[in-house]
Amino acid sequence: MSAVLQASFHRPAPTQTGRPALTKERDAESTCISNISPGEGRKRLIGGVILFVITLAILAALITTGADRLWRLPLFFLFWGAASGFFQWWDKT
Repeated sequence: MSAVLQASFHRPAPTQTGRPALTKERDAESTCISNISPGEGRKRLIGGVILFVITLAILAALITTGADRLWRLPLFFLFWGAASGFFQWWDKT
């Protein structure tokens, strides 16, 4: 087996807690570097939450008025936008 393949199968030895020890290589792989500032992240979170609340209000209004179910279908795009803002904040991207 070549050295490259042998290196790819290497796993760090577990510590006393049973978890693998973090090496510099493994720590560098698991570190997430944010590419947005905290202010931009806050804007995306607030925008996602506001859009989610507005979408829920529209959904509640459509359900209480007895509107046809097809009128609820476009709300998918609003929920998608709200989720996008939330997950951009969550992943710091």
